[in-house]
Amino acid sequence: MKLLLVLSIAAALLFPALLYCGDTEFYRHIVFDNSLTSDNYFYSYAQASAPSSIEQKDGRLPVERDKFVTAPNALRLQWRSQAPGGWEAEVRVVNFRYRFPEFSGRNLYFWCYSPEAIAADDLPGIMLSTTREGLQVAEFPGSFSDPLPLGKFAGSLPAGRWVQVRIPLSEFHTGSIYEFQPRFVQNVLFLQGRADGAAHTLLIDEIRFDDDADSDATAHASLPTPQKVRAVGYDRHVDVRWDPVQDAPLDRYVVYRALDGKDFRPIGTQLPGTQRFSDFLGRSGVTAQYKVAAMDRHYRQSQLSTPVSASTRELSDDELLTMLQEACFRYYWEGADPHSGMTRENIPGDERMIATGASGFGIMALVTGASRQFITREEAVDRLTKIVGFLETAQRYHGAWSHYMDGNTGTTMPVFGTFDNGGDLVETSFLMQGLLAARQYFHGTTEKEHTLYSRITQLWETVEWDWYRDTPQSDFLYWHWS
Repeated sequence: MKLLLVLSIAAALLFPALLYCGDTEFYRHIVFDNSLTSDNYFYSYAQASAPSSIEQKDGRLPVERDKFVTAPNALRLQWRSQAPGGWEAEVRVVNFRYRFPEFSGRNLYFWCYSPEAIAADDLPGIMLSTTREGLQVAEFPGSFSDPLPLGKFAGSLPAGRWVQVRIPLSEFHTGSIYEFQPRFVQNVLFLQGRADGAAHTLLIDEIRFDDDADSDATAHASLPTPQKVRAVGYDRHVDVRWDPVQDAPLDRYVVYRALDGKDFRPIGTQLPGTQRFSDFLGRSGVTAQYKVAAMDRHYRQSQLSTPVSASTRELSDDELLTMLQEACFRYYWEGADPHSGMTRENIPGDERMIATGASGFGIMALVTGASRQFITREEAVDRLTKIVGFLETAQRYHGAWSHYMDGNTGTTMPVFGTFDNGGDLVETSFLMQGLLAARQYFHGTTEKEHTLYSRITQLWETVEWDWYRDTPQSDFLYWHWS
């Protein structure tokens, strides 16, 4: 039982990350779409000075799970503004390595909802900051804008209806000692407006930078319905998969779930390019039904797909290990760079950047995937052939490859500095170990495998391992060479 529990927890930690396997373009626009945690939003901060107050949980903004624009949740601002106090709430840009440093778009958009009407004058103010510390840092190059009254752009909010707010970025002017550049925003801040002494609740969803909507938006054809939806149950979660929607203005997929076969409700979204969603139900013995819809950037949905059903069930230790192994395999198989077949450094991240050593582990994953029949042997050979073809033309330094390469061109990416522009023997070693293992495994009778064996051998024999020494008699190898 301890093994089952540990592996279930590990798998649960893996699956939420898959929701964020999106392309760079998505993260050039989105500040907030959903929270992975259902109680408070990790990338947020809230504080108040008495007698004003703002709801917070562990210093973060609470999450609203019953009402939202993009499933399965929104942010909740619940405040009372009273002089001479004040409050502020920060929604921070999600921080991950190699995120593209600039947002794209001329406007800031977000959705607002209030259960009771709020007059424009009673809405909060809004500010933008280019630092994660919000208003507390004004050191170069950090800066922040002057506060704007949200009511100027939202107007008076009606009760019980979502309203999208559009604020041109040209409206934000520096409140700092340095020029404010909205494309480098790291923080969207809401803060106390008029001290009316009343309690207010405002839900916020889908904060994004974007350009004006297409003028001919209504002329677009309706989105096609996702096809071939299927679901597989595991110990505590269900995997839902579908075929990609092609040739359509697709912005995301929306996944619906019902536990009674009738009341289908949206439980999450998935980005284009990933046709799989993992629904963590938390226990075995649960049967759920699923439908999937396509959505465009104007929040218009396709028809819902035909429903499918799956049940969670208790797994044996061997089945649980297989589940976890397949989940790890997917990173290398589904998340590989499409041009080179190599492993990306991180997802999401800089989509150009592939990692040499990690690609060695990815190649070993191909062996595992073929052996465990997660993919066919031919599929693994085709992927490996793509990788080998890329490595044959990529930049090399006395046979060794660099730590990071551009997956499109094979050129070195000096991520760690000016001296990270040459060979990396440790990364090359990891890569070569994977290649040699694959060479032995895929040593079959077909012409493809014979050719692959010879090409890997050529790569292996052209790495000048002994060149990476200080002298021909040295007992040590240099890790890096610039």
